[in-house]
Amino acid sequence: MVDVSDKLPTQRTAEATGKVQMKPKVAGLIGSGKVPKGDVLSVARIAGILAAKKTHELIPLCHPLKLEDVRISFALVREGVWIRSQVKCEGKTGVEMEALTAVSVAALTIYDMCKAVDKGMVIGPVCLTLKSGGRSGLYVRKEQLSRETGSFEWQ
Repeated sequence: MVDVSDKLPTQRTAEATGKVQMKPKVAGLIGSGKVPKGDVLSVARIAGILAAKKTHELIPLCHPLKLEDVRISFALVREGVWIRSQVKCEGKTGVEMEALTAVSVAALTIYDMCKAVDKGMVIGPVCLTLKSGGRSGLYVRKEQLSRETGSFEWQ
């Protein structure tokens, strides 16, 4: 682990984004609440929040953090589901891994709940879009993911 004992706690935030690409039929089932396993987005939201809280147990060398807020939101589009996480804490190290883990596990949960209907779903890309706090300060991703294509668009 990185030694953070000499650092002062600061307010830390991170945001991450990802996508689960799927057949339009599956996205329609999610939107209408007709996926056989149940309410996909509610279950994925809870899974993402729990994953953020357990990141230090999943990723070697991550510090355990006392998270103050974890939010997961979704945008259902014709070809899939966009996922966004926002994580906050006051601490000596950042919450980037927690935000990325939240999006990744939410995406895996969506896959698990929909795999009976579409085994060909694709997860990704997943990326950090913002982080603030700490010595390195503010990071804002210069390129944004296109909701239409799933690829990066440079601004």
